[in-house]
Amino acid sequence: MGGERLENVNPRTYDIAEGRALTETDYDDMVTDPFDVREIFDLIRDINDPEHPLTLEQLNVVTEEQIEVDDAKNTIDVMFTPTIPHCSMATLIGLAIRVKLIRSLPTRFKVSVQIRPGTHASELAVNKQLADKERVAAALENSQLLEVVNQCLEIKE
Repeated sequence: MGGERLENVNPRTYDIAEGRALTETDYDDMVTDPFDVREIFDLIRDINDPEHPLTLEQLNVVTEEQIEVDDAKNTIDVMFTPTIPHCSMATLIGLAIRVKLIRSLPTRFKVSVQIRPGTHASELAVNKQLADKERVAAALENSQLLEVVNQCLEIKE
């Protein structure tokens, strides 16, 4: 998936969180429960990094602490932290997070994905791109870019 030259040759990896223990109500379609931070984290934690054979969780790019969910107001805000301040993959990572959430959540949610403040040299430009619905839609019409996003979203065994 990655290019020939890695920007972050030896990234630091982190322990991953344990899986959520499921209860009978989790399997009961008659029970409606609000979306919460852990549910959103579980959706994005296994997204693959475009440069390394690691997940965004393993690289600490996404964490539960960087997610805010307001089920009543239908908003989900996700911050992510690139592994290096000049990461050229930041927009692609943000796009993959956004696409995963848009594909997985009911359409009632307004999803915001941003770089955590102070963690990237071009955070304002990247955040502007990720917030622009028309730019996101145009990016997803590019078949090559869509293929890379889909590779990031593939489940690895």
